[in-house]
Amino acid sequence: MYDRLEKAVDDKGEVMIRTDSGEDRELHKHNTEFLGDGIIRIDGDDRIHWLNAEKVERYWIHEEF
Repeated sequence: MYDRLEKAVDDKGEVMIRTDSGEDRELHKHNTEFLGDGIIRIDGDDRIHWLNAEKVERYWIHEEF
């Protein structure tokens, strides 16, 4: 999942994810860093968020038509 997410964010700039706890989140190219070992760092507006890619249940591309 980690490699697929990293590629999708790099290719599309924004990816929607759902964690195994049911939370929906957005990963953006400008504030998401893939650190290796499945760890993703997201620099949010008010704090840093850490995500284990193994906790991502699914992802999809957010596109407008």
